[in-house]
Amino acid sequence: MEMSDLAIFSGKPFFDQPLYVGRPVIGDRQRFFELVNDILDRKWFTNNGRYVRAFEKEISEYLGVKHCIAMCNGTVAMEIAIRALELQGEVIVPSFTFIATAHALQWRQITPVFCDIDPATHLLDTNKLEEMITSRTTGILGVHIWGQPCGIGELSKIAAKHHLKLLFDASHAFGCSSNNKMIGNFGDAEIFSFHATKYFNTFEGGAVVTNCDDLARKIRLMKNFGFSGYDHVISIGTNGKMSEICAAMGLVNMDGLENGIAVNRERYVRYESELKNIPGLKILRYKDSGKHNYQYIVLEIEEAETGLSRDELLKVLHAENIIARRYFYPGCHRMEPYRSSCTDAPIWLPETEKVAQRVLVLPSGSAVTQAQVMAICAVIRTAFDQASKIREKLG
Repeated sequence: MEMSDLAIFSGKPFFDQPLYVGRPVIGDRQRFFELVNDILDRKWFTNNGRYVRAFEKEISEYLGVKHCIAMCNGTVAMEIAIRALELQGEVIVPSFTFIATAHALQWRQITPVFCDIDPATHLLDTNKLEEMITSRTTGILGVHIWGQPCGIGELSKIAAKHHLKLLFDASHAFGCSSNNKMIGNFGDAEIFSFHATKYFNTFEGGAVVTNCDDLARKIRLMKNFGFSGYDHVISIGTNGKMSEICAAMGLVNMDGLENGIAVNRERYVRYESELKNIPGLKILRYKDSGKHNYQYIVLEIEEAETGLSRDELLKVLHAENIIARRYFYPGCHRMEPYRSSCTDAPIWLPETEKVAQRVLVLPSGSAVTQAQVMAICAVIRTAFDQASKIREKLG
């Protein structure tokens, strides 16, 4: 099928300005500028200032967790947590995740052992995980993809049975819950990303949260070069500190957090309504139980039923200034250095392979209006309708 056969609108794109996945959410600008002016007046820009301390306290209270250690970004937060937990050898992790999850392990010279996912949820398949444990395995790194809790109960049981550390990448899951407990309270520690593309952002930032006093103490030392006091270094460390400016952005955005979730849910409900009953297209549905942040509008396209592949639809959408994205294509195991070191990984990751070829994420949140959501869905329906007619014509 030629893409020219799927042209929907002639001339310029349907949308004058591009609509992106993960446009930054900006809170009360006036309050933010007030905080910035105070930071400038105080001339205390970093090193555990008043706004970083206030931010950590607010996050801890919101999540109901004992410790929040704010960091410069989520990747460094994960690297520090991995070192603080003394992980080594091999750690089991999904391949269907952002590359930073695997890289954080490899950076510490730990081998990421990729486990397949459940095709219904895109989460780590706990039924396949235990058979991947070896004498070199020291931990499990679960990922709450799309903000969904990733088999916390089962993973906790497996980790306890085999005396493994359990760490969670919760980059997608800020504001989400599992069994009436907020994400952030599980495993040995959980990692959040507050990157600009997340619905809750601090410009750039992240955090480790934990209920373990000893682990929190170690991480606080490590994020500040191992300093204990003014000029006393007592451990290995690096620079993982969050700046005051980033913390101020976080404090301002916390004020609008619940409103942001409500907007995300409105967009999700609209997408779900507009795209239902399209053969071969499935929208990932969030369970009614628990709390969700509804940031991601995740489609799966089955070419055999639609007559249109995921990548063909992507080209159509991009031509109309709808900048949808493939997540997490093509899977960590097909990126370097893992592609070269795990050449047979596709054999034991069949569901990861399939899902990575089908998933498409659409623009959402406050960056798009309800009217724009309806227009995006109209473009998608038209593309599938044209593909169906072409397929019928070709017999």
